[in-house]
Amino acid sequence: MNVNQYEGAHQGAGRRFAIVASRFNELITERLVDGARSCLLQHGVSAGDVDLVRVPGAFELPAAVAALLRRGGYDGVIALGCVIRGETSHYDFVAGEASRGLQELSLRYPVGLGFGLLTTDTQEQAVARAGGDRGNKGWEAALTALEMVDLIQHLEPHAGA
Repeated sequence: MNVNQYEGAHQGAGRRFAIVASRFNELITERLVDGARSCLLQHGVSAGDVDLVRVPGAFELPAAVAALLRRGGYDGVIALGCVIRGETSHYDFVAGEASRGLQELSLRYPVGLGFGLLTTDTQEQAVARAGGDRGNKGWEAALTALEMVDLIQHLEPHAGA
């Protein structure tokens, strides 16, 4: 039995992206930004077609992403941040609400949204996921955004910028 199969390609030429990155835990988020930017450029996105937006922390990621999506002009957006568990429940609220907000936006707007919000127990775990022995989750979020842009534009031909 033959079935139709749809899958996005990692093709960035001619597409515009925004990277939204939190400044909190900047040691980590800078590495995530470097990974995302490198991934986009390696997959054909022109440097002039990548905008970088900084926000104070992970909690502010959904608001900035929403503003960019309402403005339009982007095929994909990559949200990057890092929340490290502390001694209080602050971690649960920030990580959960930022994740929920980004998920809602990904369902509402026909763009590729790359989710690169690290939620770790320790600084060491975050470093390992920001270019260390666990890879670079910024790179992976950008790769996901590239694939989803292409897939969404195949499934909804009028979607995108």
